[in-house]
Amino acid sequence: MPGLDDPNFDHGVTLMCQHNDEGALGITINRHSDLTLKDVLAQLDIPCEDASIGDRPVLAGGPVQQERGFVLHTPDGAWESTTEVAPGIMVTTSRDVLEAIAEHRGPEKFVVALGYAGWSAGQLEEELRDNAWLNTNARSEIVFDLPIDDRWMRAVATLGIDAATLQPVGGHA
Repeated sequence: MPGLDDPNFDHGVTLMCQHNDEGALGITINRHSDLTLKDVLAQLDIPCEDASIGDRPVLAGGPVQQERGFVLHTPDGAWESTTEVAPGIMVTTSRDVLEAIAEHRGPEKFVVALGYAGWSAGQLEEELRDNAWLNTNARSEIVFDLPIDDRWMRAVATLGIDAATLQPVGGHA
């Protein structure tokens, strides 16, 4: 919501990857970082000669453990540490997917992010009760097909809401 007073989440689109009794973990999919995939691959000593891969942006996935990498991708291929987070959207945290991407053997569509958003047990539920967040079903086309800067507006539009009409504070009916 516009009234969420945290610069990490202002107009952020966070894909919820895990939510259970212990808390929640999400990856923000519309925040640029200062890095490209070439930078990340170089840090991991993974060669990549293809500029169309190396020049891809790496997202700032959230304020927690910003050195930890996540690859959101379409469900093609088999990687060591992969979990389905929504229909058509997988998350992998193992190095093998990055090696495959660098060698053109990776998933058809992918997004790389560093860091995540985390909530302790009950924290996210409380924020939802306080109307701090809008929530909608995850859509692969928002994650993979839209320019980064268009993802928030499209996510809000999936709710049938004109983002320009949102007020800073939500209410309870």
